[in-house]
Amino acid sequence: MNPARKIIHVDMDAFYASVEQRDDPSLAGQPLAVGGSRERGVVAAASYEARAFGVRSAMPSRTALRLCPQLRFVPPRFERYREISARIREVFLEHTSLVEPLSLDEAYLDVTGNLQGLPTATAVARRIRAEILGRTGLTASAGVSYNKFLAKLASDMRKPNGMFVITPEQGPAFVEALEVSRFHGVGPATAARMEALGIRTGRDLRERSLAFLQEHFGKAGAHFHAIARGEDHRPVVPDRPRKSSGSETTYARDLATPPEVEQGIAALAEEVWAWCEKTGTFGRTVTVKVKFTDFRQVTRSRTSPVPVTSRTELARISRELAHGVFPLPKAVRLLGVTVSGFDGMDAVRPDQISLDFG
Repeated sequence: MNPARKIIHVDMDAFYASVEQRDDPSLAGQPLAVGGSRERGVVAAASYEARAFGVRSAMPSRTALRLCPQLRFVPPRFERYREISARIREVFLEHTSLVEPLSLDEAYLDVTGNLQGLPTATAVARRIRAEILGRTGLTASAGVSYNKFLAKLASDMRKPNGMFVITPEQGPAFVEALEVSRFHGVGPATAARMEALGIRTGRDLRERSLAFLQEHFGKAGAHFHAIARGEDHRPVVPDRPRKSSGSETTYARDLATPPEVEQGIAALAEEVWAWCEKTGTFGRTVTVKVKFTDFRQVTRSRTSPVPVTSRTELARISRELAHGVFPLPKAVRLLGVTVSGFDGMDAVRPDQISLDFG
């Protein structure tokens, strides 16, 4: 644990849906889904009004409509979301150069030394949230703590439009009292496995030895052992040059069937294509990543002799790569689609985008 660090996790509130509601006042206060309403459509994001009915991202549109017959669908406008995300990034960079974007709507900031000379990380987070609201009309939630793990947990405590602080003195006790299902990185299937082992809270997790956790959870065991003690030494890593564009999401509800995986892959491929189309950048290699509930991860890649230059082609290749993991050995907690192999390009840093919406 390094109590000297001051970390903020900023998470926009229902970002895509909130942008649509802001740009079209007739949608304000309405249950709204961003995505396709056709038979094989998928929800990319849901407003808080829609979430009250159980509508979630990556849910088939027909299921969402059954849960909420009055649900209104709007097509995604990725260029608009990127434009507003860039404005939010400008706010971050006015306070620190140590900004690690996780997606268009989410980032870690290390404000151990902030550029505005504000006295506390809490003051920085408060100022950032106010400036985002003033410049974009959108609300953000923030978590403030001494490491990434706790800052991420804190940002979920007062959503939407709230802030929560976990000090070094509070950290261990906070983790002990929390149910493990609330931990970032512990999905429903893992939480169920932990409960079967008598692990329901952070306190229960802390009482298990490293050897026990590694025996039952493999490589993830060391991670669980550390976070049960409020420890996370990962630094905030600013943007680095990349030669790929990817989109991935960790699902709140594990995907248990091939059709659910196909729908998730289709939504991710659409997001990646939006970047390719906007920038005029097309790669030859498509990679699909699948992480199962036991944290085992597999990837499937295909490299074409020429760049992939159509939405249909990218969707087809991504779908076929996903078929390579069928039948599913376990339920799926994370999916990703990446395009790389940008011939003739120097280092570029496209935003990695995500469907994890707070």
